[in-house]
Amino acid sequence: MKRFTFLLSLTLLIASQSFAQKEKQYKVSIVGFYNFENLFDLEDDPDINDDDFTPKGRNQWTQEKYDKKLGNLAKVISELGKEMTPDGIALLGTAEIENKKVLEDLVVQKAIKDRNYQIIHHDSPDFRGIDCALLYNPKYFKPIEHEALRLVLKDTKGELLTNDDGEPRTTRDVLYVKGTLDGEIVHIMVNHWPSRRGGEKATRHLRNAGAMLCKNKMDEIKKEEPNAKILIMGDLNDDPTSPSVKKILQGKKSEDKVAEGQMYNPFYTPFKKGIGTLAYQDAWSLFDQILVTPSFLKKSKNEGFFYHKIAIYNKKYLVQKTGRYKGYPFRAFSFGEFIGGYSDHFPVYSVFLKEVK
Repeated sequence: MKRFTFLLSLTLLIASQSFAQKEKQYKVSIVGFYNFENLFDLEDDPDINDDDFTPKGRNQWTQEKYDKKLGNLAKVISELGKEMTPDGIALLGTAEIENKKVLEDLVVQKAIKDRNYQIIHHDSPDFRGIDCALLYNPKYFKPIEHEALRLVLKDTKGELLTNDDGEPRTTRDVLYVKGTLDGEIVHIMVNHWPSRRGGEKATRHLRNAGAMLCKNKMDEIKKEEPNAKILIMGDLNDDPTSPSVKKILQGKKSEDKVAEGQMYNPFYTPFKKGIGTLAYQDAWSLFDQILVTPSFLKKSKNEGFFYHKIAIYNKKYLVQKTGRYKGYPFRAFSFGEFIGGYSDHFPVYSVFLKEVK
C-alpha cells in the first residue's frame, strides 16, 4: 500500500497553536472525518436492526469489546492533526454510529476527555439504525443551527424504493451544521451515502441523489451568503472520479481550475496515485473525502481560514498485519468475529490556516 505523507516546511510554535513562516503567523484548524465501523451500544433497540450487536447476538457484543472499541477510536482521534497543533482536531464528522449515547461514551475516554468534545446528532431512519454526527471542540467551534436533510430513495424511474413489506427503504440523513470556527461562519454537511450493495452501476443513482441533496443545500446557502465557506465531507461510497462527486458536486482536482459553483476536491490526486481509505477485493477505494468551496482557496489575510493540505491517517498500527485482510485497514470485525481493530476505514482530515494579523 502506498503511504500518503506531507513534508512540513513551516516551524511549529506549540505554545500558541500557530506556526510561523518568516514573519507570518497562522492559526491552525483541523477538520476531519472518520467512519467508526459499527459503533453500537449493547442495548437491543426494538426500532432498529441491531440484534447482532447485543451480548447474545451474532457478534456477541459485550461490555469488554465495546470498551475496547471506544478506547481504540479515542486513541486515533487523539492523534489526528497533532503534528500541526497540540489540540488536534477541532471538528470531526463521523458515520456508522448507532445513537448519541455511543458518542457520549466515546468523548469521555481518557485519550480525548480533556478536549471536552461536544456532539451534534440527529437520529436517521436508516434500517440498520446507523447515523452521522459531528464532534466539535467548543474552544474553536460554536454551533448556530443544525438539521437532518432527508435523503429519499427512489429507483431510476423516480418511484419510491420499498422493502419486501412494502415500507419505504430508508438510509442515512445528511447532517447539516452551521457554526463559527474561530468566529468565522462555516457550513458543514456530514454524509454517508447509500452503499454499492447490488452493484456500483445499479446503485449509482442513489449516491447521485445524495450528491444532489448536498448540491441543492449548497445553492440555497449561497443565495443568502454568496461567498459562503462550505465543507462537504463523509463516506460517500464513491471515489473522487465517480459521477456523484466529479459531475454533480463538480469536485475539481486542481485549485486553479475551481470556478464559482464548483468545489475543490484535494482527494482526487491521491486517489489517482492508487491511495485509498478502504479496500475491497484487493482494490483500494477513496470513499472518505472532504470537499471545499472556492471561498476556502482565497489566501489573503482578510479572507480568514484557507485550505492548506489534507492527510489520510494510515499509521502502521492501523493496518492489518495478518490474515485475509492483510494490508487493509485494521478493522474491528472479521466475518462476525471481533478482532480488536479500529475501523475498516482510515480517517482523513484537512488543515486550514488563517493569518494572524
